[in-house]
Amino acid sequence: MTTEAIIEADLTWTGKAFESGVRIKVDAQGRVEAVGDASVGEPTLRLRDRALLPGFVNAHSHAFQRGLRGRGETFPAGQGDFWLWREAMYELVEQLDEERLYALTTQAYREMLDAGITTVGEFHYLHHDGRGDNFAFDEVVLRAAKDVGIRIVLLNAFYFSGGFNETGHTPLAGGQQRFATRSLDGYWLQMDRLAKLIDPATQSLGVVAHSIRAVPVDALQQLHAEAARRGLVFHMHLEEQPREIEECIRHYGRTPMALVNDHLEVSPLFTAVHATHTNEADMEAFLDAGGNVCLCPLTEANLGDGLANVPWILKHGGHLALGSDSNARISMLEEARWMEYGQRLAHQMRGVCRDDNGAIATTLMSAMTVHG
Repeated sequence: MTTEAIIEADLTWTGKAFESGVRIKVDAQGRVEAVGDASVGEPTLRLRDRALLPGFVNAHSHAFQRGLRGRGETFPAGQGDFWLWREAMYELVEQLDEERLYALTTQAYREMLDAGITTVGEFHYLHHDGRGDNFAFDEVVLRAAKDVGIRIVLLNAFYFSGGFNETGHTPLAGGQQRFATRSLDGYWLQMDRLAKLIDPATQSLGVVAHSIRAVPVDALQQLHAEAARRGLVFHMHLEEQPREIEECIRHYGRTPMALVNDHLEVSPLFTAVHATHTNEADMEAFLDAGGNVCLCPLTEANLGDGLANVPWILKHGGHLALGSDSNARISMLEEARWMEYGQRLAHQMRGVCRDDNGAIATTLMSAMTVHG
């Protein structure tokens, strides 16, 4: 926008329903100044035969994985799974330089804007360009977001180890070297550097522990405590795959979510991504502490992850956000549709994501917007 405008569509989503006669005043910088009826003023832009929605919030994206479309989608050895898909992802990682990463990231972000997504939470763990621990890719992502014009929370990941072994955590190997954060001190030095580079009008930072297999519990505690001290949001992949849970129980004697509940002061700043296989007791404790859950139904379907227990989450007042994750398909409307449809298939019932009045739209729209 270059001038002030008053917009009226035939229908506008107001948070509870689509309503007519709603006028929205927007200033020259594109910020909404007022929402109301005729008292806002005469419309300067009349959108006929249109329904106007808020900008969607994509709470979980790996933009570089836009380059995976078509890869890992044939199965000559038989049945595939998440872990075989991950090998295809590592192959892509080792091929990327700054130019290719910028191209993929701008492509993904342009497609998000085309799909009505105006804010992205970029869960960013691909830090280095292959020439050492230079964090060169962090700035590429910020530059791509700025050039495209999408608001971004760079959810910057701490990624220390490659998984579990009998005595501890395995070292990073192969393509994982590009994810490496060797120490907490080094991580926070980079966060401080990025804080000086971001455009505060449209960009901010958040903290990520990639997963329980990539971050030992003692480092997880320290990382989360410092994020809380700084008032930064904290995201973490949790319990996407049964194997992750089984390995964690063998190593720690507890599930990943139980470790989070036991060792961290969970708050509304904490978002668990996926929680596909979280048991009811662990989920209840997490939600009671104020934790949030981000689902990525299209990626979870593509990878064969399974389905989170959405009825339980909603029953306990959980806040559900949505993300495009691997960006195999970029559409918040489809993510929301399959948030409901997947549950219909799993529970053989309709209207799983309903509100107190029996409506589905309010739950799904909240997941696409305010809960993000």
